[in-house]
Amino acid sequence: MPPDSDPAPLPAWLEPVRRAAGEIRAEDLTGFVAPEGAATRRGAVLMLFGEGPAGPDLLLTERAHDMRSHPGQVAFPGGSTDPTDASSTHTALREAQEETGLDPAGVEVIAALPELWLPPSNFAVTPVLAWWRRESPVRVVDPAEVHAVYRVPVAELLDPLHRVSVRHPSGWVGPAFLIGEDKDLVLWGFTAGIIARLFDFLGWTRPWDSTVHRELPPHMLGAHVRTVAARPTPGTPRHAGGPSVPSGPDR
Repeated sequence: MPPDSDPAPLPAWLEPVRRAAGEIRAEDLTGFVAPEGAATRRGAVLMLFGEGPAGPDLLLTERAHDMRSHPGQVAFPGGSTDPTDASSTHTALREAQEETGLDPAGVEVIAALPELWLPPSNFAVTPVLAWWRRESPVRVVDPAEVHAVYRVPVAELLDPLHRVSVRHPSGWVGPAFLIGEDKDLVLWGFTAGIIARLFDFLGWTRPWDSTVHRELPPHMLGAHVRTVAARPTPGTPRHAGGPSVPSGPDR
């Protein structure tokens, strides 16, 4: 959706994010980059910054707990590219509207991060950065797909008290954030990795204790992964290059 013909400047705190999009590489955000010429599935997510009651925030969704893949995981709105989508921006805005009911007319797209690859699902995902210039109500549109919608303050994501590490039964270990009113909801995987590494690149990250671990709740693992988890896997855990079973578009 095109911005206003003469929009006001972006907030000063958002300008570094816009500039970073032109400098950051895929390798700065993930350990996985699709091989050249690979036939991948395309998708996009909307990384929407707003100015909420508690200051700058990000729009996130919690997937329905009984979904076939990535149940209960917190993610950016987004999904698979449809044949009718003209661009990654169109995909991200369309999916966000379908999931949260936001009005795309109030969203100003400011940049896109490099395309990122999710090996397990073979998705090539483009994170679309945007500013919520004219806010609109958001809600769960389809409970079969989305369990809840959140506006998470950036200050809370940067608070070291809300930073932990999680270990997946596959052996992968990576960064996570505790969000929600009671800070009992774990934001991890693909989405947490993008947020953490972008904040690192921006120099926003505050020192936090990565040795503090939080277990993933059973509903986030899914029946298949719980079966795998019952069989201990030898070897050294994989660390923050990117999860081997990340959350991401699968719609």
